[in-house]
Amino acid sequence: MTTTSSAVRRLALAATLSLGLVAATLVVGAGDEVAADKRQVEQVALPKAECGEGSRPEPGIAGRAPAADYASGRAQQGYTCNTRRVGGLPGGTGYKVHRMKDRQGNVCAYYDVARLFPLGLLEQGLGGAGVAVVDMNAPRRPVRTGTLTTPAMLSPHESLSLHRGRGLLVAVMGTLTTGPGVIDVYDVKQDCRNPRLLSSSPVGIMGHESGFSPDGKTFYASAMVGLTITAVDLSNPRLPRTLTTIPGVLGHGVRTSRDGRTLYVADLGSSSSERLTNGGLRIYDVSEIQDREPAPRAREIAAYTWPDLAIPQVPEPMRIKGRDYLLMVDEFTEMAMEPEMGEYDPTRPPAIARIIDVTDPTRPRQVSALRLEVHLEKNRRGPQRDDPGAQDLLGGYVSHYCSVPRYRNPGLVACGYIGSGLRIFDVRTPRRPREVAYFNKPGPDGASAFAQPAWDRERRQVWYTDGKTGFHAVRIAKRVWPKGL
Repeated sequence: MTTTSSAVRRLALAATLSLGLVAATLVVGAGDEVAADKRQVEQVALPKAECGEGSRPEPGIAGRAPAADYASGRAQQGYTCNTRRVGGLPGGTGYKVHRMKDRQGNVCAYYDVARLFPLGLLEQGLGGAGVAVVDMNAPRRPVRTGTLTTPAMLSPHESLSLHRGRGLLVAVMGTLTTGPGVIDVYDVKQDCRNPRLLSSSPVGIMGHESGFSPDGKTFYASAMVGLTITAVDLSNPRLPRTLTTIPGVLGHGVRTSRDGRTLYVADLGSSSSERLTNGGLRIYDVSEIQDREPAPRAREIAAYTWPDLAIPQVPEPMRIKGRDYLLMVDEFTEMAMEPEMGEYDPTRPPAIARIIDVTDPTRPRQVSALRLEVHLEKNRRGPQRDDPGAQDLLGGYVSHYCSVPRYRNPGLVACGYIGSGLRIFDVRTPRRPREVAYFNKPGPDGASAFAQPAWDRERRQVWYTDGKTGFHAVRIAKRVWPKGL
């Protein structure tokens, strides 16, 4: 985003959190006593990544792009560690990147174009909204073959989802707070370069974020306002139908277990007079929904939080060495309401990703945190607070989305750490993760790596977007790529 829209974004953020907090006070769900693990993960940063030949590493604090580098022109060259850019496209970008290989062997990328609809139209013109369709058969020369502009694709907010097995690209219409719940379903299995609309219907009730069941037959639409998560049956993608709603939770991103019977919810919490409270992770038994029982209900089985809670964003499931974990991501920082809405405060916990053991889903517990040096309070108090974008209300040196290359033994995970770019972590030992690579391509006024990255394991690549510099296909060095991945 351009700096000219900062006032508009400030108002939008204030309205978003205010509406969300008001809605949160209206309904109180079961399990409001959210327990924090007493064994807090030590507040230390991971060791710096060891960068190999050909890297252009960050000059000092891990994750930082200092103001001096912008003044000298160094920042515009980008920061790389065990990575190199293969190709990409300029233009506006949003929150999700997906990869699809169709039945003909074509490879495609999909990403939403504008983060804040309709501000994208004001900032980027007529091309400032929708979902980009990109031919990635030759990653060095991506070709944009179209833009999807049906209602939900025009404004998907954070809901763009892909089920590769069924070849369904789906989104629910959303905004910063919520949308009217129109769900668009496209077939991308026949020809990923030319998605075919199967249905567009208001079955999602409300929209903001989303999640798929592993079999691709249930789509969950979550909304920040309304305290509902809506389960939608996509068994027949031409005729979606509403199954039920899960009330009483201010749900953000949602994901399911491998059997589709457990729902993990990034819970924004209820509210006190000043702050978001009791947020974190909520876990539900959704067996009745998965089994398509009449009038299905979800049953809450656990609620969990952590001491350095920011704003819960999304929980990504993964299984490592036979145990079940969530790659749980926060966004931004813990923000107060009036009178200090969104003001930079180095004492507030910045958003990071963490690993939570959910092998017993009734007793989740954090085992590690993906914290960089730039996230430590002593550094947040220092000169880095004046780096370009560091105090941006919708940015800064914080996490936003992460992804895994596969569910079972992923080896690596990729995270968009907004001002720090794309960060790659080795999680083969979940209690001792380590950063092994990064790629950051800032614009003139900072980086904006919001998007959930996509993995192209066949080419040892990760695809991500930066709101300042566009879409990037990044190759990971073989020296840090786990064998067999």
